[in-house]
Amino acid sequence: MESLKIARNVAIVVLIAAAVYLLPGGGRAASTFEALLWVAFGIGIAYLGLRSYREYRIALHGLGDRHRGLLYGGLAGVVFAYAARPRMWQTGIGELTWFVLTGLVVYALLEVYRHWRAY
Repeated sequence: MESLKIARNVAIVVLIAAAVYLLPGGGRAASTFEALLWVAFGIGIAYLGLRSYREYRIALHGLGDRHRGLLYGGLAGVVFAYAARPRMWQTGIGELTWFVLTGLVVYALLEVYRHWRAY
């Protein structure tokens, strides 16, 4: 039964690859499919964040306002540093700024972790 599932999945991938290669406008179809996959991935990450928040809500509020703000700011900094890396690395000062930002994010998250472990 498991081998039938594997064969079906391989056939689906081969069909998609054949459509991209053979059909006119297949590149646009592949780009659309890729965009749909990225949207699904983003929704999955958002759902994981929501579930984590609901599960650890008491622990998060137990951190206090200062450390909770550091945690949320650090997580936002991770997203910003990841998104801005390609553009920031085009210049020397941008690269230095990126490393400073990354260091500050790591420091903030470590401070939250040390405070959380102090209980």
